[in-house]
Formats: sequence, structure tokens, C-alpha cells
Amino acid sequence: MGPEGSGRPGHVWVDGRLQPADAPHLSAFDRGFQLGDGVFETLRVRGGVPTELAEHTSRLRRSAEGLAIPLPPAVEATIARGIAELVEAEGLDGPEGDASIRITVSRGRILARGLLPPEPDIAPTIVIQAWPVVPAPPGHVERGLHLAVSAIRRDPENPLASLKTTSRADYVVARLVARREGADDALFLTTDGFLSEATTANIFLVRGSELATPAIGCAILPGTTRSWLLDWAERVGLAPREGWLTVADLAGAEEAFLSSSVAGVLPVTRLAGEPIGSGVPGPWTIRARTDREAFIRGEGRG
Repeated sequence: MGPEGSGRPGHVWVDGRLQPADAPHLSAFDRGFQLGDGVFETLRVRGGVPTELAEHTSRLRRSAEGLAIPLPPAVEATIARGIAELVEAEGLDGPEGDASIRITVSRGRILARGLLPPEPDIAPTIVIQAWPVVPAPPGHVERGLHLAVSAIRRDPENPLASLKTTSRADYVVARLVARREGADDALFLTTDGFLSEATTANIFLVRGSELATPAIGCAILPGTTRSWLLDWAERVGLAPREGWLTVADLAGAEEAFLSSSVAGVLPVTRLAGEPIGSGVPGPWTIRARTDREAFIRGEGRG
């Protein structure tokens, strides 16, 4: 693994084998580097056990199909083996191991120029990376996140909106602008002004006995944690609702939080400088975070 306490990985898994993290790995002709022509997934591996691996590999396959990137028939087994080998090499497979995993698949290495791939059956490049999960800053958990509304709009008619592609420049720019505005993250709206998602997470609102989140049609990524939370809401007595929500809905919510596979549930307590609800993390948010972390540890599965 990386230098003690550095958080830097010591290995990377590329096309079936482990390599040193600081070694050359990819061709300059790889379409992922050249065009962002690829897809990816991120997930947690706790105690050597991947969280919702089947859901993530299923979404990876759906994203790849959306870009017409052919994946091997047994890619799910290949990825599972690669994750196991990598977390073992990084020393993150023990009972207390907690790893953030990124699986990246590009169309592969093509020497020819142009947008249209000239070789339909080229082997894709498959890369797996692992880092120790860094706990959320105490302020994010205790005081909550501050969101800024991004000027970048999400188009529900774009067929790529629900695919997890490696083309992320708009997300990077949105986060950079949010930081300059003193916010922790950026919130995207649709072209019609409805809530979409944050740069790396889905958003939820608590309103009375209702847990609301933007519908799939709001140009969002259908997160695995999002799906888990909708099921969780029914178990704990909240009415789950997927719909077309506005900035006013968020500003008037009693509680709000973001959800993602690695960070879990994080409270949102300010929007564009104004408090949401009481301005501190609410009880449903705290419970959602606690219950999700327990699920990741393996409590209550199956």
C-alpha cells in the first residue's frame, strides 16, 4: 500500500493484473484519455465485502451499453476478482478495512483518429482503483453542507444524463465555482429549473412524513444509495416520493441531505447562504446516516 498515513494507493488493477500505482498504465491512444469515452462506478468495500456490487456492475453494464462499449460476458466476475485482489494488496481487506473503489471502463486503445470507433470489437480497458475511506469532516456531519446552485443546467432529454460516463468536466467546473462561492458542493437544476442532483450525489428532502427526491426524469443518476433510501423510508415510516421538485421546495424543507455510495448520507443545512429548516442536521437525516452506515458494515443485510 502507499506510504504510511499518506492515503495514497500502492497498487492499481489494470486489465487483469495488479501494477504499482506509480507505474505507467495506459496508452496515450486510449479513448478514455482522448475523448472521455468511458464509464465508471464507485462503491464501498467494508471488511473485504463490496456494498451492492451487483447493483453497481449492473449499472456499469447499462452505462457501457448506452455508449455501445462491448463488455466481456463475465465482466462481473472479473471485477469482483479484481476488487478482492486489490483490497488485499492495499491491506484494506481486514475486518476494519474500509475502501473506496473506482471501476473505470474505457472503449480501449485505438490508434486511428476520429470520433467513430473504426474497430467495433476492440477490447475495453478495465481499471480498478482503491483508497482508504476518509471520514467526512466533523463539520459536514455536525453542521451540515452548504450548497450553491450551479449555473450549469442538466437536460432531461439528453440520453447520457442517466449514464455514469467519464466525461465530468461540467461537474468539475460546478464544484470549483461552488468553492469560490464559499459552498461545499453545487446543486444542478434541469433546463426547466427543477432540482436535479449534486456533483457526486443525489438529494433528498424531508417534508413532514414525506421523503422526497427528484424523479429519474430530472436528469439524475439513479444512485444505488438513492434506491436503498427509498426502501428505507417505507421501513421507518416515511412516505417516499419521486417527483419534480423546485428550489423553493428545498428552501422550505424541514431537512435535506445528500446520498452517495462512498460518503453515505450527509446533511444539507444551507442553500445559497440561507438555512434549510432549523439550520442544523435533523433527526431523520441523522437516522438515515446511522442506518446506512450500519448496512455498509453488514448489519441487516439479507
